[in-house]
Amino acid sequence: MAEAVTASGAAASEVNIGSKSADSAMVYLQDEKPEADMAELNLGELDLTTDEYILDEVDVHIQANLEDELVKEALKTGVDLRQYSKQVEVELQKIEQASIRDYIKESQNIALLHHQITACDSILERMEGMLSGFQSDLSSISSEIQTLQQQSVSMNVRLKNRQAVRSHLSQLVDELMVPEAMISVVLESPVTEQEFVEQLHELNNKINFAKELSFRETLACSDIQDIVDRLKIKAVSKIREFILQKIYSFRKPMTNYQIPQNTLLKYRFFYQFLLANERTVAKEIRDEYVDTMSKIYFSYFKSYSSRLLKVQYEEVADKDDLMGVEDTAKKGFFSKPSLKSRNTIFTLGQRGAVLSPAELEGPILVPHTAQRGDSRYPYETLFRSQHYALLDNGCREFLFLSDFFMAAGNSALDLFNSIMGKTLTMFLKSMSTYISDCYDSIAVFLCVHIILRFRAITAKRNIPALDKYWDAVLELLWPRFDLILEMNIHSIRNTDPQRLGLLDTRPHYITRRYAEFSSAIVSINQTFPNERTNSLLGQLQVEVENFVLKMAAEFPSRREQLIFLINNYDMMLGVLMERAADDSKEVEGFQQLLLARTQEFIEEILSPPFGGMIAFVKEAEALMEKGHLDRLKNDEARITQLIRGFSATWKQSVESMSQEVMRSFTNFKNGTSIIQGALTQLIQYYHGFHKVLNQPTFRSLAVRSELINLHHLMVEVKKHKPNF
Repeated sequence: MAEAVTASGAAASEVNIGSKSADSAMVYLQDEKPEADMAELNLGELDLTTDEYILDEVDVHIQANLEDELVKEALKTGVDLRQYSKQVEVELQKIEQASIRDYIKESQNIALLHHQITACDSILERMEGMLSGFQSDLSSISSEIQTLQQQSVSMNVRLKNRQAVRSHLSQLVDELMVPEAMISVVLESPVTEQEFVEQLHELNNKINFAKELSFRETLACSDIQDIVDRLKIKAVSKIREFILQKIYSFRKPMTNYQIPQNTLLKYRFFYQFLLANERTVAKEIRDEYVDTMSKIYFSYFKSYSSRLLKVQYEEVADKDDLMGVEDTAKKGFFSKPSLKSRNTIFTLGQRGAVLSPAELEGPILVPHTAQRGDSRYPYETLFRSQHYALLDNGCREFLFLSDFFMAAGNSALDLFNSIMGKTLTMFLKSMSTYISDCYDSIAVFLCVHIILRFRAITAKRNIPALDKYWDAVLELLWPRFDLILEMNIHSIRNTDPQRLGLLDTRPHYITRRYAEFSSAIVSINQTFPNERTNSLLGQLQVEVENFVLKMAAEFPSRREQLIFLINNYDMMLGVLMERAADDSKEVEGFQQLLLARTQEFIEEILSPPFGGMIAFVKEAEALMEKGHLDRLKNDEARITQLIRGFSATWKQSVESMSQEVMRSFTNFKNGTSIIQGALTQLIQYYHGFHKVLNQPTFRSLAVRSELINLHHLMVEVKKHKPNF
């Protein structure tokens, strides 16, 4: 059957092709006819009275057929289209007959196919019915699933609610239940056992929970209230006994109370439990601790302070040991040695080491060990040891109070003062007694700076407990230091130079005392500058400068006065520069004074041997500036005498001058500097002398040839410079 269909299709294709060829042939043949026939044929075939054909469309159709490949081929080969059309029709009839025979031959198969298609239609119809049933069943199942989902959500909500209720009820039951283990541990175990501490935490939680339930008026609370109260009473009793036992152990002689303190810190929850559940017992324990530690600290520091004073230097300064007191002052038969034998009153020496970090926070002194070794210490060393012990114990005590008694802020400070207040008052009282009769200004000033450093240490440790005490100590020390310094200022101001014994151009012992004292105070004050101290030192310096001028005025000659001034200024400057900074006010002041007096002394020693030449040079230079040098034109005799006198005596004069300078000044380095300055000044004057004689006014003088060459003079002068 398929083959028949294929053949029919082929025949149809051929018919179509043949038709197109025939049409093309017809068109070609029509073109071959005469024009008349062509016109007749066209008019005969076309109905010009209708709208079926339109001439334009006919032209398009003819043009399309002419472009057909088969028609073109037929026209080219000259095929008879009519014959060809008949041939095609015959072939189509044959194909049609063959197709009919094929169809008849396959009729049984077609009938069978029809029956099969009919059976398939019935099967599909039944399947459609089944699927429709399934669809209706699925719709009912979907509604059932939605119902089940709603039921599941509802059951889930009920389950969550029951679980939440169960959780709260379970927690409530657990909190209300008092286990046997807790009862046995609280009643029987020692308080130092870890198990007791753990059960005490649990008991505290149950007590707090019972209080919370009682506020809510929960009936179940009454079931456990009795047993919880009994356990609380037992725990409070055991804790009270334990803590009081530790506090009483502080009172035993030679007890290191830091050990039981560390034990109490280990069980700091005990006091927290008492404070939360039995405030009267907590107050009793705190009061007992305060009373015990207050007595312990007071007894310890009172004993330690009294023992420290036994290892102090026996010789201390008194009201007569002032800077302006003369060494020749006579005292009674039983008087102490003179001030001169006790230089440490105005000299810092090694006393400043007490402020070094290593010694400032070093171990405290042990008095009985020092006594066995027959050691003695200045007051500031004892002061440092005493207050470092206070600082160390005070910081540790404040931290213990804040930690164990859970105190903070003002409550912690009040608790600390209730323990240490008696001791601090004793310190201030004993210090006030000692300071009121102390005249050792360096010791007082060192104590001031010890307190300033200790205050910085407590601030760094964030311990405010001793701040008020430090301020109180400074309020005692500062006025005393000011008073002693003012007494020294007055002593220098009121000093009578005529009562100080034999005059001497060497440095005076009063200026040496000032230099040592001022360098000590300045070096200490540099670390913690204080304007009040600087002001008092400035007053003292003014008085010392006035004193030096008064002493210098006692000498008959200006040269001796200058030697005295230079020696004292140089000595004071040297001592100050050992400790004070180079840019300090004191150093700069004495440097200026020394420079001015040195320059004046150089002029003074140059004047006797070379005064004539110097006066001539100054006079000539002044006239040269005004343009009146001709006024000296007639001084040829004077100039001749100056030139020949200088040439004859300058070496001897320089040698004599050098020896005199080295004899006059105690500091060789200073003497050398003065000699060098004098020789330099001499060369400058002689250079000026040359310059004046080179002027036109004096060029005609024959004596100019006797002038010493300046370079030669410089070489010779260098030979006279002393070397040390």
